[in-house]
Amino acid sequence: MGDERLTYAELESASNRLARQLLEAGCSRSDRVCLLAPKSPTTMVAMLATLKAGGAYVPIDTASPAARIARIFRAAEPAAVLTLGSAASIADELRAENALDRAVPVGALDELATSASAGAVAFGPADVGQQESQPLPQYGSEEDTAHLLFTSGSTGDPKGVVIKHANVRAFVEWGVSYFGIQPGDRLSGHPPLHFDLSGFDFYGAMRAGAELHLVPPETLLPQQLARFIQTAELTQWFAVPSAMTYMTRFGAVPDEGFPTLQRVLWCGEVLPTSVLVDWMRRIPQASFTNLYGPTEATIASSYYTVPGVPTHESEAIPIGTPCDGEELLIVDDEGRPAKDGEIGELCIGGAGLSPGYWRDEAKTRAVFVSDPRPGRESERIYRTGDLARVGEDGLYYFLGRADSQIKSRGYRIELGEIETAVNARPEIGECAVVATASDGFEGVAICCAYAPSNGAVDSTALRTALTSVLPAYMLPSRWLSMEKLPENSNGKIDRRRLREMFSSEIR
Repeated sequence: MGDERLTYAELESASNRLARQLLEAGCSRSDRVCLLAPKSPTTMVAMLATLKAGGAYVPIDTASPAARIARIFRAAEPAAVLTLGSAASIADELRAENALDRAVPVGALDELATSASAGAVAFGPADVGQQESQPLPQYGSEEDTAHLLFTSGSTGDPKGVVIKHANVRAFVEWGVSYFGIQPGDRLSGHPPLHFDLSGFDFYGAMRAGAELHLVPPETLLPQQLARFIQTAELTQWFAVPSAMTYMTRFGAVPDEGFPTLQRVLWCGEVLPTSVLVDWMRRIPQASFTNLYGPTEATIASSYYTVPGVPTHESEAIPIGTPCDGEELLIVDDEGRPAKDGEIGELCIGGAGLSPGYWRDEAKTRAVFVSDPRPGRESERIYRTGDLARVGEDGLYYFLGRADSQIKSRGYRIELGEIETAVNARPEIGECAVVATASDGFEGVAICCAYAPSNGAVDSTALRTALTSVLPAYMLPSRWLSMEKLPENSNGKIDRRRLREMFSSEIR
């Protein structure tokens, strides 16, 4: 990334040294190591070192508000923390808030992290450099936790999804084989490291011996992304649909396409067919694959490689068929297998299935349930909350959400978490958060209707106040102040009416 380069030999030596340092600092099998580090080759070393020490890493979105990071730290209870650059100062804030025990060792991965920390660091890059670079004994098994990924939670607290080594390996082995990734390939690393899609970029490249080109977090504009693809001469581009849509709408995909691209992959939300058509026409030599899957099923569970340019922009693109080792099942409102062609809730089983949520048996039991098919009651499936059906072609089609969860810019967002944050404000009497379709690059607009508790409330000031508890991608972009929120016949907030009001305002 940028001017940083690591060979596989350097990655091996550096991660071995850091793994030994973690063991010396007291880390042991299954301990969590929180990574207060932005995306970089050095952070990749930290991820691999944690695994080699037998631990599980917890990638932190360092751009999130300190209050949200604190909740993740309290839940994860790390045995060690690794910091990089200016993100080291976050550890000081967490200690001040008692979210990080002062006895937990904090290691600095570079000199900037050492100087950015007001508190003492347990070890720095010089200490790591003195460790041996030889391989370590293997700790644990593939059933151990590899990492915890914290996603949006409807109660206001982020949920920690437990991902095992076996979960990641199953998808990576399939993906590298199916896409034919090999040495000489140049893969993009576009998502942030706390986003599960990044796992395929890193471990897929490692499995194949390919080059991984990390997209810097500040590379956001359409033309910047296009220049990155061209300059890196990528052979594989894996991104969320909002990034591809953004590039199309601003004319960033050149007429002559990207000549080195062999594969374009997307996952995380629906890609408009019109955008897909534009990309396919401009990059005729590449294959285009739609991947689908929630974090709870590890990276992706199904795939569909588009056989040709769609003839109609209204044509629905299926999520396809299960990846090897995965299973898809549609159930009806009673939780029983749906009939052919019937719309129901999509469930996932198989090799990618997470053990559940970190230290939350109630939430785990609610969505990780027994397989309803006869003779398979001992097996588990995950209820995604997504609506789907099987078409006459035998392929699965995604039809939207059955609850209040949305996808925006690839991030999974519980609208309930936003409502919890807004309702916590003393100036708010009640609120409701809904989502509507948007022409913006995010594809969906988060809208908040609220009734002040006493007097007028300035929505700009309210949004500013929420930045201390919510990351930027979860902040509502549209606001509506009302004396009282509309109710339906059951006396509940009429969210359908609110969506109509916001949609009318958008038009």
